[in-house]
Amino acid sequence: MAGLFGNLPDPAKPAPAAPAGPPAPGSRRAAREAAAREAAQREAAQAAASEPALSETPASVPAASVLPPFEPEGLVPGSPAEEGPAPVVDETAVGGSRGGLDELFETADDHHEVKDERVRKKRRRRGCLIALIVVLAIFGGIAAAGMWVWNTYGDRITEVMGWGEPNDWEPGQAGDPVNITVLEGDTGGAVSATMYEAGVTKTPEALYDYLIRESIAVTFYPGVYELRERMSAAEALEALRDPANKRENSVLLREGLTVDRSVEIIAETMGFPLEDVQAAAEDPSAYGVSADSLEGWVFPAMYTFDPSATPTDVIARMVERTRESLSRAGVSDEDAHEILTIASIIQREARFEADFYRVSRVIQNRLQPGNQETHGYLQMDSTAQYGYGELHDGAAASTQEALDDDNPWNTYVHTGLPKGPIANPGDLAIDAAMHPADGTWLYFVTVNDETGETEFTDTYAEHLRAIEVRQEWCRADEARCP
Repeated sequence: MAGLFGNLPDPAKPAPAAPAGPPAPGSRRAAREAAAREAAQREAAQAAASEPALSETPASVPAASVLPPFEPEGLVPGSPAEEGPAPVVDETAVGGSRGGLDELFETADDHHEVKDERVRKKRRRRGCLIALIVVLAIFGGIAAAGMWVWNTYGDRITEVMGWGEPNDWEPGQAGDPVNITVLEGDTGGAVSATMYEAGVTKTPEALYDYLIRESIAVTFYPGVYELRERMSAAEALEALRDPANKRENSVLLREGLTVDRSVEIIAETMGFPLEDVQAAAEDPSAYGVSADSLEGWVFPAMYTFDPSATPTDVIARMVERTRESLSRAGVSDEDAHEILTIASIIQREARFEADFYRVSRVIQNRLQPGNQETHGYLQMDSTAQYGYGELHDGAAASTQEALDDDNPWNTYVHTGLPKGPIANPGDLAIDAAMHPADGTWLYFVTVNDETGETEFTDTYAEHLRAIEVRQEWCRADEARCP
């Protein structure tokens, strides 16, 4: 052990002090001091060069990393490996680069400049975003206002500007023959509407607009005329003026007319005195009908009679045509009055073919005993209007006076079916009365008179929502629902 530790210094003796005075040439101390002086000189030179633009980023900082001297393990001081001049170490190198405090300050400036640039970019982006939002808000407001104007006044704008489809058919498209009835005193507006309903013209105003535009004065003579579907207004007027198209001793009754209105049309178009036709229709028993009137028995159709036909002949033919329709639908004589009553309500209430069978089902469901929703009241506006005498006034809704009037046809006041038919039903309505659709509906309302769209519902709450849809349609144009 003594041999192992014999060369260690005595711990009781103080460590030798650093020699005073200048270092010996070639020693490590001399090398370090020389390196320090050189570093100080370089720093002074760099500071002088960078003093006018301290914040500028230096173009480059040369790397000056010097690895520390390698000392193999196991060598002790004073061994032959330590002999010779010691390597010069640049003790000013920090982190593998050269430059001292100047490099530190310059790197900090770089950091602040990068940060400032990011702040400026962020502010620019925020400003662009705000500007974009403002622009979108402006254009969005303009677009919303434009949509409101178009939804509210689009139809009128289109009409004034002449946009959209024309209201008249192109010449040369005439199709199948149809008959129209011109009544005594009909003017251009009435005949124009009649032509549209028969499928002759494209719109209800086509003929009337043509007469105004061309300043044509015309007298319309009562009678039944054979025209064709899809005729232009000019073609329709020319055909109406051609005597060859007038059907002599003919009469056309459309569905849904009352017996009083049918009698007037028969007299006007066939040239009978009105009193004679009224007298012919006064006694139902003369035609084998067990009822108080011929309401519902004057069948709607196109009829042509011999020149010698009398008003009685005309009425008899129409009643016989009703019996033919009842027979085809499988209606017995005992049920004829009830079925005609139901069919007449269907004829006045329904718009489309499918709706005829749905309305028939609503009537059947409402008449079911013990129905807690309706309590047996049909509540059909057409019955109230008929009983009050305003069925042909042209209004879709009933007046409050009509709804409150206590007459045997008002199904708002009395339960069950009305006293009798309220109009002349056609083949479709009679068939629907016999064969209602399957369903649980108790209510229906037409929500758009122009399209005829009708909502059928099971509960009163659903019915109220459908009524609100109709009211919205009416509010869009007050002229729609006077």
